[in-house]
Amino acid sequence: MGKTLLSKVWDLHKVGTLPSGQDQLFIGLHLVHEVTSPQAFQALRDRGLKVLFPNRTFATVDHIVPTDGQKRPFADELAEAMMKAVEDNTRANGIAFFGLGSAEQGIVHIIGPELGLTQPGMTIACGDSHTSTHGALGSLAFGVGTSQIRDILATQTLALSRPKVRRIDVSGLFASGVGAKDLVIRIIADLGVNGGIGFAYEYSGPAIEKLPMEARLTLCNMSIEAGARVGYVNPDATTIEYIRGRKFAPKAADFDRASKFWLSMASDPDAAYDDTWKLDAGALEPMISWGINPGQAVGVGQRLPKLSDTPTADREILAKAYEHTGFEEGRTVKGIPVDVAFIGSCTNGRISDLREAATVARGRRVSSRVRALVVPGSRAVAAQAQSEGLDKVFQDAGFEWRGAGCSMCLAMNPDRLNGRQVSASTSNRNFIGRQGSPKGRTLLMSPSMVAAAAVAGEVTDVRELLGGR
Repeated sequence: MGKTLLSKVWDLHKVGTLPSGQDQLFIGLHLVHEVTSPQAFQALRDRGLKVLFPNRTFATVDHIVPTDGQKRPFADELAEAMMKAVEDNTRANGIAFFGLGSAEQGIVHIIGPELGLTQPGMTIACGDSHTSTHGALGSLAFGVGTSQIRDILATQTLALSRPKVRRIDVSGLFASGVGAKDLVIRIIADLGVNGGIGFAYEYSGPAIEKLPMEARLTLCNMSIEAGARVGYVNPDATTIEYIRGRKFAPKAADFDRASKFWLSMASDPDAAYDDTWKLDAGALEPMISWGINPGQAVGVGQRLPKLSDTPTADREILAKAYEHTGFEEGRTVKGIPVDVAFIGSCTNGRISDLREAATVARGRRVSSRVRALVVPGSRAVAAQAQSEGLDKVFQDAGFEWRGAGCSMCLAMNPDRLNGRQVSASTSNRNFIGRQGSPKGRTLLMSPSMVAAAAVAGEVTDVRELLGGR
């Protein structure tokens, strides 16, 4: 019987089995940012240890970086302390650092793929939950905590329990105005935010095979929101062409040899799965996560659920969502007023995301009631967008054009909601307080849907907006 990609990559990187029953895996690529790493480096110093393989660790700054100006020292003393710590720690340990003076600076899960650091068949770890993003290129990518960052720096290994594999089989064709963000929100809504616990999600099927790489990155990014340990897409010709020519990709004959290896990591046709779940992409409509977790979601043509129609086990969290949002049971999701529109994050801060949103913004104006921000996910994305004139499209429409960073996705920087504001956001989480205000409300959507909400001043169906051109 054949093997899944997870089994192939896991077995290649397994060092041994620990007394706990967990496997010790060698980590091929370790990515670091400024928020979760300072304590890990301090722990090494306390033990008199050094970074074992500094050439396998790369660092950037993203979470705390102001996007409207980056003059040092930062106004936020804690942010400045984190910034100085990552500068000092990378310098002291000989680790490559993409800081504010680097053209490669950006959100860690955007620069990894765009620099060619992320490659198929790898094990990847980062002190950030959305490390699952990198699985789009056929790797096993794990979000880890600070103590695990310490272990990887010291030993280049990580202790993990092997997950089961659920195949997410997606058939059909996406309709116009519907894409990867809508798909992953629908998966989370159907399977639940805890549905993936103990599993890796393998996204496959004809609809996935047709997705471009940046859409696959969006899909895998939110695997963690479904409770999955990792999410991945099998490497194919799309993967190979995406990596070709990137800064850290193999060159010439080495690339050809690497490509053969990468393709060999794909799950075998006769591989066995622990579970399979199927979905028709053609049945999807634009999705909105309206509540206090990404699984509380409905299609743009649907109404919010009623407590009386909800299974008993789900009523408590649904009641809490209504208490927090103030939305009425059974109301249409269309027409909910928005105060802020945010386009960016490691989920949707890539060039294809900005192009998608610009298609809606071009020739239109942001509603007078809305503050709208566009935050490129990296300096490279910003440069590409500016070369295409997208920055001007957004600014002419009334959006603020910002520098690269995580921005309002998690508000560990000056970009945040105030009071009871409602945000239409391309980010990945709508937990209470996630965007900076304990009373703020976040609606998760695709880039085109957020741009449409910015223009209309309320949740609207982007398909109707574009159909009227």
